[in-house]
Amino acid sequence: MRHRRSHKSLSRDTQHRRALLRNLAQSLFEHEKVRTTLVKAKEVKPFAERMITLAKKQSIASRRRVTAELRDREVMDEDAEHRYVVQRLFNEIAPRYADRPGGYTRIVRLPQRRKGDDAAMCVLQLVEEKSK
Repeated sequence: MRHRRSHKSLSRDTQHRRALLRNLAQSLFEHEKVRTTLVKAKEVKPFAERMITLAKKQSIASRRRVTAELRDREVMDEDAEHRYVVQRLFNEIAPRYADRPGGYTRIVRLPQRRKGDDAAMCVLQLVEEKSK
């Protein structure tokens, strides 16, 4: 029975699962969309939305909490300048959602399934595209 189990284990131990969620969220904030399995996307969606909600507050405490959860990594921009995921989250992504109360990500199912194990694939993306 699965009483009081709030998350899927994804066939991983706790540290591996948290690292997976962290890396998927970092890739989402870096590229603004990620192609992954449907189960993984459903697990990382609340985590990523919680990070965006924290980043909207723009306080030192929220920046420390996001950094502790995401474990900041370096991102290479098109301008060839070095930036970090948390910096991009606070400076570019969170201000886009300043007037939005929630629902920052969307899951779009793909018709193709993964060849090896026939897993359902999807694209997890941020809702509003960045204006160019």
